[in-house]
Amino acid sequence: MARRYFIKLSYDGTPFHGWQIQKNAKSIQQTLNEALSTIIRKEIYTVGCGRTDTGVHALTFYAHFNVDAEITELESLVFRANCILPKEIAIDSIFPVEDDWHTRFSATSRSYIYLIHSAKDPFSVGRSYEFKDALDIETMQTGCALLKVTKDFTSFSKLHSDTKNNLCDVQFAEWSKTEVGYQFKITANRFLRNMVRALVGTTLELGIHKIDLDQFQNIIDAKDRSAAGYSVPAHGLYLSDITYPAELSMNG
Repeated sequence: MARRYFIKLSYDGTPFHGWQIQKNAKSIQQTLNEALSTIIRKEIYTVGCGRTDTGVHALTFYAHFNVDAEITELESLVFRANCILPKEIAIDSIFPVEDDWHTRFSATSRSYIYLIHSAKDPFSVGRSYEFKDALDIETMQTGCALLKVTKDFTSFSKLHSDTKNNLCDVQFAEWSKTEVGYQFKITANRFLRNMVRALVGTTLELGIHKIDLDQFQNIIDAKDRSAAGYSVPAHGLYLSDITYPAELSMNG
């Protein structure tokens, strides 16, 4: 009888073409599959909690897999997998769950962080977006408040995506200053393709007064991606947290 296991991991997305397996491209999913299959000596196929794009990082990510035998030495499996995985991927834990738990569909919310540095910094290359203009954080925060009462995020969705609808429930959205620049945090029940990067680009236009709050609301209401601002680069984006019902969290 097959058993289901969750994997908690993190990764630097720089050398990968996103999470999902692609032809002739290096993905996190394929790399993880190969490492686990080598150790368990069975073909392992992992299913992720989402699909991060090329260059996007994950501070916390979950995947699950099924195997037709119980794994008794989970700590050993974690250690051995980390030994053969590339330095950009680290497994934190592997734990058994009920067969109907799903890393994507059982999740109740997801959180992202976007990092910006204001001055040239060689140590932020590939980790943060360099943006030198001063930002009006107060106006951007007002824009964030509008996001929390918005349901349809079509204006911030990648065109021709395969989603059935563009409805999202944004529970938290905030811009704040950091020691080196700014950061944007957002939590929602689900996200559309390219949504966070488009939101960041558009709220940056608010912050430099390229658009005002009325125009920002008009962009939301337009339900048209061409109305919104540009998508910021992937390398400043981090999937920071995934939440699950309490009965699952107790296992991990």
